[in-house]
Amino acid sequence: MSINVKQLAAEKAVEYVKDGMRVGLGTGSTAYWAIRKLGERVSEGLQITAVATSQASEDQARELGIPLVAFSDVDSLDLTIDGADELDGALQLIKGGGGALLREKIVAMGSARMIVVADESKAVTTLGKFPLPVEIVPFAWEWTVAALAKLGCKTELRRSGEDLYKTDNGNYIADCRFEAIESAAELALALQRIPGVVEHGLFIGIADLAIIGKKDGTIEIIEGGQDR
Repeated sequence: MSINVKQLAAEKAVEYVKDGMRVGLGTGSTAYWAIRKLGERVSEGLQITAVATSQASEDQARELGIPLVAFSDVDSLDLTIDGADELDGALQLIKGGGGALLREKIVAMGSARMIVVADESKAVTTLGKFPLPVEIVPFAWEWTVAALAKLGCKTELRRSGEDLYKTDNGNYIADCRFEAIESAAELALALQRIPGVVEHGLFIGIADLAIIGKKDGTIEIIEGGQDR
């Protein structure tokens, strides 16, 4: 029987959720398992409130009976559990493969603690093999994509079938293939200077803890230890 390493990591992360917490629900294939486990714990009596980073995660949470609140009803969160497309030993992340990077970053930054859950294939020495998602406004997107390409990447607008993919915010996503990102901090600053860029998928100094599931059934835990 094969081990579901994503489920393994996600369910371990849910052990950090305690009664009375306000919890951010991530988006993606690993966060799915965390939400499912949270639903089980809620049905067993766990008392929490939650906010979701995407419509998909919100719908899943509602189906499982997880109490959701509006952002206007909370000013901060105790904990967010979310996945990553890549993470390095310093807990720098690439996120956005699921298309929710802007909302994920807003929720993570509004949390006292962010736990990243992933399988071992997502752990890398250098970020960049996974294309970096960049959320951009539709207006003059051609100019924005051209400016992104000048940073040294191959850029492609994400599609959904025949149509351009749109985020829950109504924006496009440009997937930027760098192959290797030598300085995530420098790249983040360069991206922020481009008009038309709403947000990028580099999460730097945000994650506090990573839980990595491995094929042999073990779990690796990496502490970030940074302030934010």
